[in-house]
Amino acid sequence: MSAQLKDGQTVEAEVLLVSVGRGLNSRGIGLEGVGVQTGRRGEILVNAQMETSVPGIYAIGDVTGKAMLAHVASAQGKVNVDDLKVRADAGDKTAIRQLAEIYYLGREGVEQDFAEAARWYLKLAQQGDVRAQTTIGLMYSRGYGVKKDPQAAHRWWSFAAAANDAGAQFNLGLAFANGDGVAQDYAQAAQWYQKAAQRMHVQAQFALGMLYEQGKGVAQDPVRAYYWIKVAALQGDDAAESRLKKVAAGMTPDQIREGEALAEDWIKRMKKALK
Repeated sequence: MSAQLKDGQTVEAEVLLVSVGRGLNSRGIGLEGVGVQTGRRGEILVNAQMETSVPGIYAIGDVTGKAMLAHVASAQGKVNVDDLKVRADAGDKTAIRQLAEIYYLGREGVEQDFAEAARWYLKLAQQGDVRAQTTIGLMYSRGYGVKKDPQAAHRWWSFAAAANDAGAQFNLGLAFANGDGVAQDYAQAAQWYQKAAQRMHVQAQFALGMLYEQGKGVAQDPVRAYYWIKVAALQGDDAAESRLKKVAAGMTPDQIREGEALAEDWIKRMKKALK
């Protein structure tokens, strides 16, 4: 083959090599804030197990500054998972959680595997981990990696809800509202939605507002309905924003003003509490 250069010179060759340059990008992702060390080129420094200078934080792929190839990143991910398994088998809770999340989401070069994720989440849940209890409850509820079992879901959510996990409280409310694994009981649903709503769970706030609108499990109260649906809408819930107009259509101007004031006051108190 031949190539014509800009200066008119012709170059004859038997092989053409095409090479593209690329670099790693580790800036602006918060490494400094957690203490992860980087090299002079910005590469994230890792050990043989792909663990960074901060225990429990791993890095693989181009950002480690090694060979920038997809199969290299996959191999690094496998090393990471193998190391996590050793640590998890020794009882390291951080490693157990990371393994559960890796298999649940299908990350680090590992294929999504709900059964394996459930195995690790269950191990963590049995040790009293609230987040894992909520997640394994969800997996039992939907049959992800385990046989669908609404009663088991209810049991795990009850453990997490008792520890004030808003997600578990909302899930219990939903189960009672739908009669999923338990007898349908709107009063119980309202109680659990209320607990989760107070902990800033947007879906629970919307669901609680709907119960007040319909008078299910609670006395029908358009102001309370507007109040909770408005709180959810103020936090960006599109369904709540849409429903708010329908609720307002059946209210007096004074009722709407009262609902607006309650919602705005709640938002102010929550923002103050978070500072």
